[in-house]
Amino acid sequence: MTAHNRYLKRHTEALVKDVGIEAACTLAGKSKATLGRYYSEAEDHADRFMPVNTVAALEAAASYPHVTSALADLRGITLSHDTTPQNREGGVNAEVIRLSQRFALLMAEYTRAIEDGVISVNETKRLLQETTALQKVLIDMKMHLEAHD
Repeated sequence: MTAHNRYLKRHTEALVKDVGIEAACTLAGKSKATLGRYYSEAEDHADRFMPVNTVAALEAAASYPHVTSALADLRGITLSHDTTPQNREGGVNAEVIRLSQRFALLMAEYTRAIEDGVISVNETKRLLQETTALQKVLIDMKMHLEAHD
């Protein structure tokens, strides 16, 4: 199985788990076994992927567009997903401070993750969350700067 396929399968699993297996079955109109095949990395299921209409239905109920984000990542496209109101008060200096704080949190998480020399799946998820949070601060900063053009 290619690294790209494995990446998509892992994000498909994250989507199903985000929605919840029972709810995902109902929304998708699929059985647990069928959904499991979509994210199974077993060779027997290596060529099975979740149909796009099923992805759309599940992502509408999920807290994050896991598969859409993975597809964008694979193409080198950056998506922005933020459901919180943007706070751009305080000027560029406040943005730089927030950026520094988020970067420090990312580095602290990274330091904890590599202590044993292996980055686990859970540690990877936490690093991804911190990376996304840092990206949101950068987008806020960009928007603030563009507002001053």
